[in-house]
Amino acid sequence: MTSNALLEIRPTSFEALMESLREVNRVMFSPERFLKVFSMDQQTFASRAHVHRNTVRNAPESEKIQAYIRDAVRVLRAVTDMGTDMTKAIFWFKNEPLSVFDYKTAEEIVSEGRTEALIAFLQSWEAGAQG
Repeated sequence: MTSNALLEIRPTSFEALMESLREVNRVMFSPERFLKVFSMDQQTFASRAHVHRNTVRNAPESEKIQAYIRDAVRVLRAVTDMGTDMTKAIFWFKNEPLSVFDYKTAEEIVSEGRTEALIAFLQSWEAGAQG
């Protein structure tokens, strides 16, 4: 029997993340691969993407699913561009409560459709850290 740890995908760079999430022979992200990379169950993913859980399996090309994954990837790109390694960035995305956003995680903020505000926050934080 295979353990869950063996089923998880652990990308180590942004480029590896993109390759990990790419649906083979299609121009879309794979929700199934996203679930593995982010150690997420299908019901949670469906809730975050605002679709029925069956949509994840039956219509992975759904715009809501693809948009949620794209937004998560955009946030992770912003975080890794600031010098954070991918493993830490994924942990941060899922777990770090952000006081500016009422102590919600980046994962929750993206689910709420507030990706632009989150990226703006990250950019201003980075600018403050550098200036």
